Amino acid sequence: MDKVAEILVEASAEVVEPRFRALAAGEVMEKAPGEVVTVADREAEVIIARRLRELLPLPVVGEEAVAADPALALALHSEPAAWLVDPVDGTSNFIAGRPEYAVMVSLVRDGRTVAAWIWQPATATSYTAELGAGAWRDGHRLTRAPAAADPAKWRGSVKSRFLDPDRRRTVEANTIAFGEITAGRHAAGIEYPDIADGALDFILYWRTLPWDHAPGSLLVSEAGGVSARLDGSPYRPEAPGCEDGLLVAADPATWERTRDILLTR
Repeated sequence: MDKVAEILVEASAEVVEPRFRALAAGEVMEKAPGEVVTVADREAEVIIARRLRELLPLPVVGEEAVAADPALALALHSEPAAWLVDPVDGTSNFIAGRPEYAVMVSLVRDGRTVAAWIWQPATATSYTAELGAGAWRDGHRLTRAPAAADPAKWRGSVKSRFLDPDRRRTVEANTIAFGEITAGRHAAGIEYPDIADGALDFILYWRTLPWDHAPGSLLVSEAGGVSARLDGSPYRPEAPGCEDGLLVAADPATWERTRDILLTR
């Protein structure tokens, strides 16, 4: 666990942090319509993937490698184990000079996330989680207290961009039941720790790319929260396009109540 955490910190210091608020012309590119990537993303992924393979020789499913060859993501199901890498989570924030970005890795075995690492360079904060062993922030164990009983006191985020229009109208209309709905922080590596730390009580996601959600889902679950599909099945990392819809909450009761409120027509 410590060695992977070191890899993230060192790769971030080498090629990510020096480019924060210092990206040169030509160092930001479009990798797909509406999706951007920077040289920091690509260089960090190469460094992290190489060092992870040296540590444990497994396939590496990296966000940028999959953008070039989508078939690489099939290793999540075809191989007994694989590394998942998000070299710069929150790339749009990083490009804009906002500090809400992270570097993330997770280890998947037999379709389940068994270990996770999140490094937040702007605050030098490290989050780790291991299946059955707990969640940690800078070496201190995380235990998420249950949310208040009254939803009117809850603070959450609803990512409605990718919902179909009918469901979006339903969900957005139902947010009135909650105390505060935020736009989110545009980086899963910031938002999941916000739930584990108690800053948020729930988040509804729709598109669930595995490198974005595997690390934080394990972190929240091991801290006492819930990360599950809308049918109640526990989150499992899927290749892009396989599964949509994910509700993350502070505790089981909050998860159930949030789902009921948001999806009621």
